[in-house]
Amino acid sequence: MNRKFSAIPDDGMDRPRGIQRVRRLPAPELGALWHSIFIDAHLKTQLLSQAVLNFTLRGKVERAVIPLHGVILLVGPPGTGKTSLARGLAHRTAESFSAARFQLLEVEPHSLTSSAMGKTQRAVSELFSQSVAEAAAAGPTIVLLDEVETLAADRSKMSLEANPVDVHRATDAVLVQLDALAETHPNLLFVATSNFPQAVDSAFTSRCDLIVHIPLPDRDACRHILKDCLEGLGRTFPPIAKLVASPEFERCAAECVGLDGRAIRKMVANALASSPQTAMNPALVTITDLLAAARAAKAARVDGGKAQ
Repeated sequence: MNRKFSAIPDDGMDRPRGIQRVRRLPAPELGALWHSIFIDAHLKTQLLSQAVLNFTLRGKVERAVIPLHGVILLVGPPGTGKTSLARGLAHRTAESFSAARFQLLEVEPHSLTSSAMGKTQRAVSELFSQSVAEAAAAGPTIVLLDEVETLAADRSKMSLEANPVDVHRATDAVLVQLDALAETHPNLLFVATSNFPQAVDSAFTSRCDLIVHIPLPDRDACRHILKDCLEGLGRTFPPIAKLVASPEFERCAAECVGLDGRAIRKMVANALASSPQTAMNPALVTITDLLAAARAAKAARVDGGKAQ
């Protein structure tokens, strides 16, 4: 039985398999995510421009002229903010079209996989041909495909020991459905992410209108992330915000180079847990605690890399 989508999501609705969350856009909380990711401003401009173009061009120009599929792919190391950036992009795109009512569908790819032959393929086909298509029919829709390699695995690298026929067919289903949706729903945009772009099928990447690599933060980005984190904590514990003015703050930011954005924020949490006293009263954290936590995080990252 087909489940019909509402243009305005309801937290209590019985969502189809594979749909983790539905949001109405714009959503200010997603705008906050957009601003929390510190990457080259040119990359953000490029992403937003491509997303906006998707909704202004595809319904007016034949695909034989510009063969857009409505797919943007974000790739890069874990923790660099790809998913947050994708959600923020959905908000910023909807915000650009004040008269339209957008919605964001977040897909849970792991809920579609099955060990039973043929079931993954059917689940993927139903997700795209029914759930996504019905949402797009209700109005402008953005779909977040996190860990897209789960659904569009590189068929050339599949092991014969891991039920490759069904996984192969699931990837085929994704490609067929992307082509079909590109033809019938110009008001639809997929934003996909992957930590392992080498595991994504080349036929999927060839359908992407834009592929953007989200790198580890450089020193300037590390400074911005650390500053944002400390000032955010300072709204609850005012003395923490003052650490940004410390002469050692720049050294601390430099120690963060090599860490991803998520790791930098977790490193700050580690500094708050540097002693029972500081854990009880986070306002007691010092720049020395932050330096020690940053060095420990870097050392753990290096040791982890060697272990692999």
